[in-house]
Amino acid sequence: MTDGATPDTEVVLETSRLLLRPWRVAEAVVQRELWTERDPRVPPHRRIDADGHPTVAELEDSIHTHQLWSSGLLAVERKASHDVIGYCGLVDTGRGAAGEPELAFELLRRVWGQGYATEASLAVLDWARSSGHQRLWATVWDWNTASRRVLAKVGFTETERTEVNPAHGTTLFTTRQL
Repeated sequence: MTDGATPDTEVVLETSRLLLRPWRVAEAVVQRELWTERDPRVPPHRRIDADGHPTVAELEDSIHTHQLWSSGLLAVERKASHDVIGYCGLVDTGRGAAGEPELAFELLRRVWGQGYATEASLAVLDWARSSGHQRLWATVWDWNTASRRVLAKVGFTETERTEVNPAHGTTLFTTRQL
């Protein structure tokens, strides 16, 4: 893993198969694809709306201005093919304890089941540990069995905390000591 995390540089993490790095404007099409592939049970504000938003142009602008993806969600690029397949990183949603960011990941459906989410998550966990974090947490929908398996593989355990949404399912809260 390479950690370029200093105040004036960008974070770049490397595994045997992946490079995790900041998003490039041209990769807004990948972000748009992620939005279009989301399960219909995901709340509407995280899916393409009836008017087609967010558009590729809106996502390009958010990358350019660091609005949407500046929170620590790194592009996951396969080193062998140089294609971006999703994101993984740390976010501060304000739902956890102070100083405890949330691990978040999402990959394109065409690469599911190949171990990329686990590999990227482990790199982010190493980075979080080296950055001084003591504990991380992650949320996952109860119906998202694949993401629940990834979180279990990388050492997260489910807590008693949940948030029930009758329309979208139950959000499970998980934690991991570093």
